Amino acid sequence: MKGGMRVYYRHQESRIITVTGVGSLTVQPEIAKVLLEVVTEGWELNVIQQENARTVERVLAGLMQLGIPQEDIQTTVYDIAPKYDYVDGVQEFRGYVVTHGLTVKIQDINRTGAVIDTAVQNGVNRVSNIQFTIEERDVYYRRALTDALEDAYSKAQTLAEGMQVVLAPHPIRITEKIEEPPVVFQAYSAVETATPIQPGQIVINASVKAQFVY
Repeated sequence: MKGGMRVYYRHQESRIITVTGVGSLTVQPEIAKVLLEVVTEGWELNVIQQENARTVERVLAGLMQLGIPQEDIQTTVYDIAPKYDYVDGVQEFRGYVVTHGLTVKIQDINRTGAVIDTAVQNGVNRVSNIQFTIEERDVYYRRALTDALEDAYSKAQTLAEGMQVVLAPHPIRITEKIEEPPVVFQAYSAVETATPIQPGQIVINASVKAQFVY
């Protein structure tokens, strides 16, 4: 101490517990989406384009007879490509391939097999995938997110009790870990009939990183 001045030294260390909380919900799929493709091959482009278009018209008519609304049917693939084979290392032209793909949204997943069978019967010769999902994902995700936060606090509380310290009741920082929306895919072979489709279940996960002071 000099000249009557007192100097104080204080050291304050931040004490933080960092944990990851997870939450999950299992829900039944509500809707299905399927990609139905008509693939036509031939030598004369105009001819196979017309043939492809007629087939697609039959497919559309069949889907609408099943009660699929027009707004739930969308062209998502249309491709015209030359076809080549390689013979003794030489590229040989083998005609053209026209592909017209329709993505169909099926509101009643129990009718997914019937939709596929009807489409195949009317000329669809490629089904790329079947995607099962839910309409209101955010509602379920928020529930899982709440569970994740509760899980984070529970873990932090367990650690604090183990260290015999008092945990602050509210986190000082929360970081949400974003995940891709869940979907369930099913494969399908166009040679099957009376197709049994099992939608299974969807697991919605949420995860947060939380920091607590003690």
